[in-house]
Amino acid sequence: MSHVNIGKIYSAPYKAMLEFNDQAVAAGVDAGLSPLLVELVKVRASQINGCAFCLRMHSADAVKAGETADRLAVVAAWWESQYFSPEEQAALQIAERVTMIGDHGRLADRGVEVESVLTEKQIAAVTWLAVVINSWNRIAISSHYPVHP
Repeated sequence: MSHVNIGKIYSAPYKAMLEFNDQAVAAGVDAGLSPLLVELVKVRASQINGCAFCLRMHSADAVKAGETADRLAVVAAWWESQYFSPEEQAALQIAERVTMIGDHGRLADRGVEVESVLTEKQIAAVTWLAVVINSWNRIAISSHYPVHP
């Protein structure tokens, strides 16, 4: 694969992505999602997609929002821990469903009844956030964004 930074070659779609991101974040705020929950959704999707650039960025943003090293260490196996609230579990399950949308038959049932934990507005907002971070993951990975220590 080439190392073309697609956002630099065509800036208009990149600018549209920034606006899309802002709208999804605004939906999260409107739905009452905590900044920490928003970052957990971004971290989990980025883990699944293998996006080092977004993982580094959103892990740091999660820490700024109050996240701990312990919770970040286990977010990849959130369903096996007792670290996450029911709301966070529901959001992480949505993030996984959206990120692995083509794997319905293989996606593990995590045992979270999303509709009994989150409101419709919260479900919609988390879904938009997952769609956005999946898009950013694809932009960063396709463009080979550098990730240096």
